Amino acid sequence: MKFLITGFILFTALLSQAQKFAYVDSKYILSHIPEYQQAQAEVNKLSAQWQKDIENKYETIAKLETSLQAEKILLTDEMKQKREQEIEAKRQEAKDMQKAKFGINGELFKKREELVKPIQDQIYEAIQEVASTSALMVVFDKSAGSNMLYTNPKHDISDKVLKKMGLKPGETLDEEGGESGGGEQEEDGKKTDGKAPAAGGKNNAPSKGGDRSPRKDK
Repeated sequence: MKFLITGFILFTALLSQAQKFAYVDSKYILSHIPEYQQAQAEVNKLSAQWQKDIENKYETIAKLETSLQAEKILLTDEMKQKREQEIEAKRQEAKDMQKAKFGINGELFKKREELVKPIQDQIYEAIQEVASTSALMVVFDKSAGSNMLYTNPKHDISDKVLKKMGLKPGETLDEEGGESGGGEQEEDGKKTDGKAPAAGGKNNAPSKGGDRSPRKDK
């Protein structure tokens, strides 16, 4: 009997230790960081400009093709072939630009990495410090497509991470860097309603069925 009691206590202790986990909402954290909003705005501006340049190239190609069709009957075979080669060269130029700007490891990807990676490193360092201080074994990210179907707010350490980074919880920012209407605030500055979404980041979709209730004091 004594052995069973001792075993049960040991099992309970191990189970308790195994449950030393928490989660963060990186989407919520990013919405507090002015540098992230500025970086996202710069990336969006570059993307829009490059997209416009590519579209202009394809519009030029379309006009050249229309002109060729209209004048085809008046051109010799040699002249038609030369015009078709010119159009094909411009089409290839547009494709190459699209790949260089928006392809895998293209300029947009590299620019986003250049601007956003230092911010991600800062967040990760703060998470490590909070996890170490709180003796946490695992920290999940609610916004990273981790399929967290339910989250209990008492395990959310996002506000602790923000405070570790010197930021005030609850004051989320929009893409232009201004404060968004965050609803009513508690005395410690924590939000009492839904969180404002962060700019960009298609992979930052909120988890299904996640608890959106007010954050608790941690």
